[in-house]
Amino acid sequence: MAPSVADLKESTVPDPADLKPKPFGLSYPFYYPYYDHNEKFPPTELFEPAFYVEHNDVGKQANPAKPNLLNPNVTTRDISPYLGTEITGVQISQLTKEGLDELALFAAERKVLLFRDQDFKDLGPERQIEIARHFGPIQRHPTSGNVKGFPEFHVVYRDPEHDVFKEYRGRNRSSGVQWHSDVSYEKQPPSTTFFFILDQPGVGGDTLFLSQSEAYNRLSPEFQKRLEGLRAVHSAVEQAEFSRQRGGVVRREAVESEVSPFRVADVVTGEKALYVNPGFTRRIVGYTKEESDNLLNFLYDHQAKGADFQIRANYHPGTVVVWDNRVTAHSATVDFENTFRRHAVRLTPQAEVPFE
Repeated sequence: MAPSVADLKESTVPDPADLKPKPFGLSYPFYYPYYDHNEKFPPTELFEPAFYVEHNDVGKQANPAKPNLLNPNVTTRDISPYLGTEITGVQISQLTKEGLDELALFAAERKVLLFRDQDFKDLGPERQIEIARHFGPIQRHPTSGNVKGFPEFHVVYRDPEHDVFKEYRGRNRSSGVQWHSDVSYEKQPPSTTFFFILDQPGVGGDTLFLSQSEAYNRLSPEFQKRLEGLRAVHSAVEQAEFSRQRGGVVRREAVESEVSPFRVADVVTGEKALYVNPGFTRRIVGYTKEESDNLLNFLYDHQAKGADFQIRANYHPGTVVVWDNRVTAHSATVDFENTFRRHAVRLTPQAEVPFE
């Protein structure tokens, strides 16, 4: 049975099975990050959509007019020509199967959707997972905090006792910006990703997004040709080692994969997109370190400086951000003091293997 809204919001009694007691004042203590060193996951296996009855890339079967998602009561506002649309007047929780298919298509087209005034955080974990699973098998993160009994959740948590931002920045970094696409080392990376805020600072804590499709389009045709045939290594090794060094969990052994630095990343729209990010891309196969660093650093710089194909997503109470992880990269903005609590949850459905 799913916990009631009261259970999710008001219970502050620590579970004795938790490794640490939950801090006082959490709005949704049920989603406090849980770490169990004995929790282990098997290697992620590839799935074939035709044989996985719960998943096909559902955006491909959506009505392009989106009548179930964008009905006459719905208001939309584009944030940028290339990505980002704010949506009000519709509840994700009330969408039919057809409406969810249309949501996947719209996310592929607009890259990032900001749904306002949602009841999503009060639905309970089973219903939240059920909605996200419509878009594919949910990736279980190897090192992040999850929810006890519900490893599908990736919990993002910061407060005065959990100031890991300083560790991510490092002593020699002046900025906390770290562009990445979630778990890009997986052979079947996530697509229609859900992220919702439970507690947030009054100002700050936004998320930066960029369009990898537009980043690719801005490259010259000759440089695009230069990327053809190359392979880039995406690695989970550093992520796993970082967790181990902090005494954290590693639920699945780290993997590496070799993929093209660009691909037809979105099987719904057929768009080509860059597929490199400084969070997980490590080197170009067959290049010397100097050659690889030079090429990748150019692409990272190109992404980071592309303010005209970036947006800043902010979080009002009740906001759910949905993005297509195949054609975007994102970064937290570390612009609030750690005296404030920021508590959020992500559900990360996996997609079909992109074409290369």
